[in-house]
Amino acid sequence: MNRTKTILAVILFLVLLGLGCAWGIWLYLDAPSGSPGGIRLVEIPTGTPFNQVASMLEREGVISGSRKFRWLAWFKGIEKEIKAGDYTFRTAMRPSEVIEMLVEGRYTTIAVTIPEGFTVSQIARVLQEKGLGAKETFLGLSTDPLFLQSLEIEENSLEGLLFPDTYQFRKGMGEDAIFREMVSRFHDVYNDAYRNRADELGLSQNEVITLASIIEKETSDSSERYVIGAVFHNRLKKGIPLQSDPTVIYGIKDFNGNLTKEDLQTESPYNTYLLKGLPPQPIANPGEESIKAALYPSADRYLYFVSKNNGTHHFSTTLEDHNRAVDTYQRKRRKGK
Repeated sequence: MNRTKTILAVILFLVLLGLGCAWGIWLYLDAPSGSPGGIRLVEIPTGTPFNQVASMLEREGVISGSRKFRWLAWFKGIEKEIKAGDYTFRTAMRPSEVIEMLVEGRYTTIAVTIPEGFTVSQIARVLQEKGLGAKETFLGLSTDPLFLQSLEIEENSLEGLLFPDTYQFRKGMGEDAIFREMVSRFHDVYNDAYRNRADELGLSQNEVITLASIIEKETSDSSERYVIGAVFHNRLKKGIPLQSDPTVIYGIKDFNGNLTKEDLQTESPYNTYLLKGLPPQPIANPGEESIKAALYPSADRYLYFVSKNNGTHHFSTTLEDHNRAVDTYQRKRRKGK
């Protein structure tokens, strides 16, 4: 009889203990750690053990009682499911909300806008300035054969394949992951319709993007892109050198901003004054409009264009007309300085 009472007492004690623990966990789950209005920015590096994460959150005032927090995570079975990243926590958040953020990966991202026409080097600099990686690492990856192979890229560079757009990157995600996302965006844009059109024109993807990059660098006026596309297509068909200054500039190391006659006479794979056809690879990363202009040029028969010094160009079908336009817009402009 006494033994039965003892067993019942033990069972009752365990039940009460369990209820007490459950009540304590519920109170902990529902209790904000700090006062309303507080904001804490916490960086959780990749591979950080959960006990260190809990200690970091307690130290920053996001949670109270790192041990209870670890128990809660263990009870939910999510210790290995949290995502690394930069998080913005409110001090009035409940521990259950904190865990939810960590598991879902609702970290703070860094918005990065890559303008159309930026080169790989310019993109690498922007990403470094945003604290997303080292410029030299990005540049190394852009021509790394193994990395390119992992992306199933046959070209020897990522130039032209890093699509200009606004991205949301996570600090610490790694240079390779960032470039993978940008290349993936390019493939989303350069769809089957564009590939089929390239086949109709007898152009490879590399040739299309190379031509698009030249168009991108030649004009910022969207209304002119398709006409400039026509000029270059017409020249390619007739075997006339493209004579594009941006291609020459791309081939000059540490260009100082002053393109000289000597530069135009210097041999380079990118000197389209000396060589016929397209350069070996893109000279920048073009936007979709320039890609369209390379694939669907206007029906104009122009072979020449010259800057009018207002962001637009004068187009000509004959060399005589072109020379007159050069005299009007370039030579007289230089005399007026």
